[in-house]
Amino acid sequence: MSVSVIIKWGGQEYSISSLSEEDTVMDLKQSIKTLTGVLPERQKLLGLKVKGKPAEDEVKLGVLKLKPNTKIMMMGTREESLEEVLSSPPENDDVVNDFDIEEEVIEVENREENLAKIARRVKDYKVEELNPPREGKRLLVLDVDYTLFDHKSCAETGQELMRPYLHEFLTSAYEDYDIVIWSATSMKWIDAKMKELGITDNPNYKITFMLDSAAMITVHTPKRGVVEIRPFMKAHLNREKDRELYKLAQYLKEIAKTDDFSGLNHKHWERYLSKKQHH
Repeated sequence: MSVSVIIKWGGQEYSISSLSEEDTVMDLKQSIKTLTGVLPERQKLLGLKVKGKPAEDEVKLGVLKLKPNTKIMMMGTREESLEEVLSSPPENDDVVNDFDIEEEVIEVENREENLAKIARRVKDYKVEELNPPREGKRLLVLDVDYTLFDHKSCAETGQELMRPYLHEFLTSAYEDYDIVIWSATSMKWIDAKMKELGITDNPNYKITFMLDSAAMITVHTPKRGVVEIRPFMKAHLNREKDRELYKLAQYLKEIAKTDDFSGLNHKHWERYLSKKQHH
């Protein structure tokens, strides 16, 4: 059974419907962090009680017997804006042993509770296929938020917030890959954005399917968060100089020639590309 709640915080309401009764209060707090930027340890959720006491982080949501769309008040402040959390780490942060990160990631993705969560999502989540997968093509999954589109800045049209070279990138990628669009938001939002950006009905490429937050699980890593592509933010300032998608298209072209992806570390895609270009 899925659990749907509405979090009231800072005069806004945030809807969360991607959790199940087997998920815990900590999973709920991680989802709230994704939406609001308030860290789990800063969140105080009012009214979540078990036997008259505030529910601990490890309590499963099924135990709380929440009615659909229960409204939960949250108290909590974020000490830094979400934008800072998502922006590049400070320069000296580069001195991190990659092996530490790799080991931690493996540990997280093989933890029993995370594997169980994934199994539940696979069983319950219904994928709506927009275009059939093509024989012999690899699958490319693209995150909308800050990768294809700056979803936080203000603009009169979605076009202004679109990352430069987006349609050329998707056209190039489609030659070698089936494309899936993913976002940690609702399908309604993704659908509207894809239409607004002219991605849904583009004559030069097709989208195989789209995934929303209900397909996602939250994992908590104590040491580091997620390692990701440089985000596209402050679109009005960065449109002119952002060439990430142009370079990424070249990388995807290069690796499409290889038979086996298992030896590739996509985190070092720029390094891989510059080696190939210099040879």
